[in-house]
Amino acid sequence: MTFLQIYTLFHAIISILGLVTGFAVLGGLLAGKRFDCWTRWFLVTTVATSATGFFFPVHQFMPSHAVGILSLVILSLAIYARYPRHLAGGWRKVYVICALTAFYLNVFVAIVQAFLKTPALHDLAPTQSEPPFKFTQLTVLVIFVGLTIVAAIKFRDEPPRAG
Repeated sequence: MTFLQIYTLFHAIISILGLVTGFAVLGGLLAGKRFDCWTRWFLVTTVATSATGFFFPVHQFMPSHAVGILSLVILSLAIYARYPRHLAGGWRKVYVICALTAFYLNVFVAIVQAFLKTPALHDLAPTQSEPPFKFTQLTVLVIFVGLTIVAAIKFRDEPPRAG
């Protein structure tokens, strides 16, 4: 295996871990639970996914770079709201919105990759400007907006633990 193949595999693995932990965090937010361990791993793997995306050998600024920059800015806000601000007051909603936006961006990129690399999907939308690709992305966006609204409502302060 070449270094680039190993690096690509590493990037793919942390991307998949970011998606898996993102679903766990989403479930926690919808249930009104913090899921501290899942949250930590979601934030770490999602930051790592965005950061490692910049080190592929390309010679021009690409849409993936814009998504990576946006994701890192949003993740910075989520991390700030979650840790230094301890989800206090309005920072709780900032965290929910930023965490789920970062998760959405991971899913968005996963869909792009699926349409690029899965032959059946690629045949449906070879340039990613065709209706099946646009419909899929729009559907996922609408679902994430709805889930984010519900999570922002349900994720409230937890009562102090006894003990």
